[in-house]
Amino acid sequence: MRITLIHNPGAGQQAEKNAKQLRKFLVEHGHKVRYRSSKELGWKRALKKPADLVVVAGGDGTVGKVARRMAGRGVPIGILPSGTANNIARTLGLLGRPFEELVHAWENPRRVKLDIGIAAGPWGERYFIEGVGAGLFASIVAHPNSKLKKTKDPVGSALRRLQEEAKRCEPLEVRAMLDGEDISGGYLMMEAINLAYVGPNLHLAHDSQPGDGQLDVVLVTEAERDRLVYYLEHWQENRERLAMLPTRRGRRLEIEWTGFALHIDDKLQPKENAKPKEIAGLVEARLDGDTVEFWVPA
Repeated sequence: MRITLIHNPGAGQQAEKNAKQLRKFLVEHGHKVRYRSSKELGWKRALKKPADLVVVAGGDGTVGKVARRMAGRGVPIGILPSGTANNIARTLGLLGRPFEELVHAWENPRRVKLDIGIAAGPWGERYFIEGVGAGLFASIVAHPNSKLKKTKDPVGSALRRLQEEAKRCEPLEVRAMLDGEDISGGYLMMEAINLAYVGPNLHLAHDSQPGDGQLDVVLVTEAERDRLVYYLEHWQENRERLAMLPTRRGRRLEIEWTGFALHIDDKLQPKENAKPKEIAGLVEARLDGDTVEFWVPA
């Protein structure tokens, strides 16, 4: 099988060695491999070359930027998860499986379609994988802690930071519509979610299924602050059962954006160098039927 391998080698002296091992591993399984590092120029052009499967070895950032470029192209994606949060791989049930099993599964895969959302605003349009939101998550993206990635438990550290922010953040007044219904209000967190797991492995969308054509819009008001904090404090006990927060489902979320911090996956709006006309206006997070197919074990 012709494989285009997009690999995030990370930092450190072992990066080149790991890349060689990964290519050798796939070749030994009978595949013809075109390799590109996601850290170097040329990986985008590589995706335009003929291939039977695009394989991503990396975390959510690498999988996400490849998936956004493969939307609508008809070429499936395989994941060899090696990131920190791995929300996409976790949603698809890939975590905890050895690479050997994942590669063997491509011979007779289960094909799972994942919706690719569109975030449209004064800046233009952008695909998203995880979600779009304002409030708690966006404030963390707007004020990142560079030390988190260097800790032994970056996911746990990020959740503890969210916990502290959730105790003291102020509600954000948002005017919004979901599929034509007014859902305006004051929210500690408003998140239009496309995956079961988002951010530092938070499980907020109980009914979410890959490719179901629906966004799960989580709406946390002051009345749910204690419930949110409790979840962030006890997430290790049972993250799926504890995360019972008010959620509505729909295909199109419209927000009257006044320039407050808004995240699209891990990117923030407004940008630091944004022009005045790019800082306020109508923002849409919607599903228009764009999908990407992933190959996962049966």
